[in-house]
Amino acid sequence: MIATSLRLAAAVLAALALLAPAVADAAEIWQADTEFEIDPWQVPGTSPQAVEGRYQLYDSQGTPVGQFFTQPAANLFSSFAVPQVPGVYELEAWTVDAEGKEVSRANTSLHFDDVPPPPPAPQAPDRWLPEGTAAVLGLGHPEAPLPISGIRGYAISLDRGDGGRPCASLSRCSATETDLAGGIDDDSISLGLLAEGITYARVVAVSGAGVPSEVRTATIRVDTTPPRLTLSGLPGGWSNGPVRVAAFAQDSLSGMPTAGASGPLTAISVDGGAPAAAPGDTVATWVSGSGAHTVRAFARDAAGNLTDDDQGTTAPGTAVVRIDEDPPRVAFAAAQEPAEPERIEALVGDGLSGPSGGRGSIAVRLTGTRARFEELPTRVTAGRLLAHWDSDSYPPGKYEFLATGYDLAGNAATGSDRLRGGRMVLVNPLKTPVSLTSRLVEGSFGGRLRRIGGGPVTQQRIAVVETFAAGAEPRRRTSYRQTDAGGSFSLRLAPGPSRDVVAYFAGTPTLTRSAGAGAHLGVATGLRLRASTATARVGGTPVVFSGAVRALGARRAVEGLPVELQFRYPGVGWRGFRTVEADRRGRFRYAYRFSDDDSRGIGFQFRAHVKGREGWPYEPGSSRPVTVTGR
Repeated sequence: MIATSLRLAAAVLAALALLAPAVADAAEIWQADTEFEIDPWQVPGTSPQAVEGRYQLYDSQGTPVGQFFTQPAANLFSSFAVPQVPGVYELEAWTVDAEGKEVSRANTSLHFDDVPPPPPAPQAPDRWLPEGTAAVLGLGHPEAPLPISGIRGYAISLDRGDGGRPCASLSRCSATETDLAGGIDDDSISLGLLAEGITYARVVAVSGAGVPSEVRTATIRVDTTPPRLTLSGLPGGWSNGPVRVAAFAQDSLSGMPTAGASGPLTAISVDGGAPAAAPGDTVATWVSGSGAHTVRAFARDAAGNLTDDDQGTTAPGTAVVRIDEDPPRVAFAAAQEPAEPERIEALVGDGLSGPSGGRGSIAVRLTGTRARFEELPTRVTAGRLLAHWDSDSYPPGKYEFLATGYDLAGNAATGSDRLRGGRMVLVNPLKTPVSLTSRLVEGSFGGRLRRIGGGPVTQQRIAVVETFAAGAEPRRRTSYRQTDAGGSFSLRLAPGPSRDVVAYFAGTPTLTRSAGAGAHLGVATGLRLRASTATARVGGTPVVFSGAVRALGARRAVEGLPVELQFRYPGVGWRGFRTVEADRRGRFRYAYRFSDDDSRGIGFQFRAHVKGREGWPYEPGSSRPVTVTGR
C-alpha cells in the first residue's frame, strides 16, 4: 500500500518566512484514512510578526466543510482530518500577524477514499499446463461502479489450498504488495513455472487509496509428468501365432479422457512402423510373423505431456514379442545302440524358439495295423526324447515308432524316420532269447538259464519268489541266486508254511527276460501230543492229553484252529472222539476218563489231527500216536 502522508506545499512570501503544508506527489495522493498528516517546513528566520495560523476545508464544489480552525503560529497543525465521505477536499491555510493582517497563504488537495473496489474476475488457463509452460493469469476488470480513487492495480498470492491472501492486512494493500500496479488495464501476469499439481491464485483489486476488494480465486492446474504405460496380452514366452497387444495409459493428474484429436491419445507401434493410435487411454494392435518384434507404446495426457517413444527396449511401455509359427523338426537316431537296443531316441530341432524341454513323446505300434500308437514313458530334455521300449512285453513281430516333439512356442511335429533316412522300424525280439528251467526236489529249488539254441548264461541274478498260502506271515519272500559256470542255480527252501515257488530272470539290455515253471510245496501241519500216563484205570483218574500245533510263520492264524483228537485199537481204524481249539500259542488240552470195562487190558493209540481251515497256511497233518493201556 502506498504511503498516505501528504505534504502541504510551501509558499514563502518575500517579506516573511511562514510555516505552510507541503503537497505530496500527485500519483500517491489518495488515502483511505480520514486523518492526513501535515509536515510543516520551518524556514530559518521566520518573522516574529506571524502569531496565528488559520485553516478552512472545502469540498470538491468549493463549499466550506465544517468550521473555521485557528492555531497559534508556534504550534501549527501536524495532521488534519476530513469527513468520512470519499472525495477530493481542498485545505486552505494562512498566517496573520497580531493585527489580523495576512502574512502568507497556501492550499493543498486531500484525496480520501475508503471504499473497496468490486472484485476482479481472475482467468486461469482453462486446461492443465504441461511441463515447461509458464502459467499466465488474466484478470477480468472489476465491474462498475468503481471507487472514486479508481483502480491502482491488482495484488496476487499463490498457495496450495491453505486459503492464503494477497495482502497482510485485511483492509489495506501496500504498494509493494500490489503486483500489477499499472491501473485497471494492467490485467495480465505470468506466474512462471509452477509446481506440479493444483495451485490457487488469490486475487484482489486494489483501489487508488490501497483498499482491497473481496478475494477471488483462480485454480491453476499443472501436470509435468507423462502418462504411465502398461502393456497387456504379452505372451509369457514364444507364441505360435499372431498376438494382440494392448497399451493402457494412466495419468493421476490431468488424466486421459477422450477429447477429440487434440486431446489425450495412446499409440502403439511394432518394429518402428506406423503406430496405431486412438483417443483416450487404450489402443491395441496385432503382432504377427515369425521372429522377435519390438512393441513400443507412447501416450499424451490431457496436459499435453508425451511419453518418450524412444526409451529403449527396457522402458515401461516397451516389450519384445517373440513369434514362431513354424513346427520343429523331429527324427529318430540313425541307429540303435548295440548295448541298449531298447533305448529309443529321437532328436528335436528348431531354429527359432528352440525345442521344448518339457513336452514330447515316443509311441509304438505293430507294423501293418491301424491300431492307435501306444505311448511309451518318455523323458524329455531340450532337443532330445528318450524312451525305453520293454520289448519283452510285446510278442514277436515288426514294430513302428512315432515321435512327437514341440518347440518353445507350442508348435508340434511328428517324425517316423531316422536321421539318415528310412522308417523307424524294429523287429522283436530285439534281444537274445533265453530260457529258464526250474524244479523242486525235496525242499531244494533250482534250475538253469540258457540261451535258446546256445550255451549257458553265467553270472546272472535269478530271483526265487516264494508266495505263501493265505494266513502266512510274510505272504511273500524273494531270494536271489547267481548262475554258475553252467548257468545253474539252487536254493534250499527254509521251513515254513505251504507255498508256490517260481524263478525269474529279469533280463538285461541284451538278453530277454524269462520265468521258470512254478512249483508247489505243500507242508503238513506239525503237531505234538502227549498223555499224562501210559496206563489208565477204568473209572479212575482221567488221562490228560495235551499238545501244540507248530505255527511257524502263522502265529496269527493258529488261535481257534480246530484240533481233532483221535484213537484206534487193534483191528479198528482211527476215530475221532473230541475236537478242541488251539489257543493263540497253538496249545491245546483235554482230559479223558476211561469208563468202559471192555477197555481193560487193551492198548489204545491216540493222536491229534488238523484238517485245516480257510486262512490256515498248512496242509492237513497228524501228530505221532501215543499209547495208553486200560486196566
